[in-house]
Amino acid sequence: MDNALYWSRRRLLKASCLGLATGGLAACGLGQPTAQVAANGLDRVKLGLGWRAEAEYGGYYQAAATGLYRDYGLAVTIDDTPPQTNTTQLLVGGAVDFSIGGALGSLKAVQQGIPVVTVAAICQKEIQVLLAHPGVGNDSFSQLRGKPIFISASANSGYWPVLKARYGFTDDQKRPYNFNITPFLADKNSAQQGLLTSEPFLIERQGGFKPVILPLSQGGYNPYTFTIDTTRRLLDTNPDLVQRFVTASIRGWYSYLANPQPGNQAIRVDNPDMSEELLAFSLAKLDEYQVITGGDASRLGIGAMPAQRWQSL
Repeated sequence: MDNALYWSRRRLLKASCLGLATGGLAACGLGQPTAQVAANGLDRVKLGLGWRAEAEYGGYYQAAATGLYRDYGLAVTIDDTPPQTNTTQLLVGGAVDFSIGGALGSLKAVQQGIPVVTVAAICQKEIQVLLAHPGVGNDSFSQLRGKPIFISASANSGYWPVLKARYGFTDDQKRPYNFNITPFLADKNSAQQGLLTSEPFLIERQGGFKPVILPLSQGGYNPYTFTIDTTRRLLDTNPDLVQRFVTASIRGWYSYLANPQPGNQAIRVDNPDMSEELLAFSLAKLDEYQVITGGDASRLGIGAMPAQRWQSL
C-alpha cells in the first residue's frame, strides 16, 4: 500500500525535474537553506503558509499532529502568516525552507530570475470560483457576459484575461472585490470571485441561499495551486531532506482526507477563529470537486505534476 500510494525518492525527483525543466522552472541558486539539525537528531524545517491556518493546509498540520514528520526525521514548524504575505521573499531570504505557492507564481519567479522550485502540486484544480445568485439565469460562464463581476486586482494577471478571451467578458464588467460579500448579496444580477472552500459557506450563512458555483478550473483557467515550493539551492544541496518533507506531507494529506480530526485540532490552535463547521465544509468541497485527488493525482497520487501539464501552462 505504501509503495502504491507514495512516490519513491527517485520517481518524485525525476518527475519534479522533468516538470520544472520542461516548464521553464530551473534557476540558479541564491540564498542559504535554513534547515538545521535539532538537539534530538531531527532536521529542523520551516514551512511558510502565506495565510492563516485552514483546511487547505490540513495535510501539513495532520503530518505534524500524527507524528509523520517525526517518522521521516523532521521537526517541522508551520508558520501561518498574515494574508498577502510574500512567501517567495521568505523562501529566498532563508526565513523558511518550504512555502505554499502556485504554478503561475513559480513561472513569474523564474522570469524574474528568482530561484524557486516547485516540487509537488497538492491542488490539481484551481480552487478559485465565480459565484452567482440562483434562479436569475447566471448559471454558466457565458451567461455572465455583460454582468457586473466583483474581482480582485490580482485577477487581472490571472484568470480574467482567460475569461475575456473565452467568453467575451469586458473590463467594464469589473467591480472591485475587497473580500466583502455584501455588495454581491445586494445585487442579484452580479457575480463575485471566491474560494470554493470559503465564500460559498459565508454566502449560505449570511445570504441564506446556496450560490451557483462556477469553478474556474472548468472555465479554462486551471493552474496548479497550493504547491510545495523550495529553493534550487536546498534541492541541490539536500535532496534527501526535500524528498522526506514532500513524502511526509503527502502522507499527511492522505491521512487528513481519511480522518481530519488531528489536523483540524492543530489548525484551530493556530487559528482559533476557524470554526469546525467551516473546516467540515471546506473538506467536503475539496472532496466533492476532487481538488486534491482528481486530475493526474487520480492515477499518479497526490502531489503529481507531469511535465506535459507544465508545458501546457
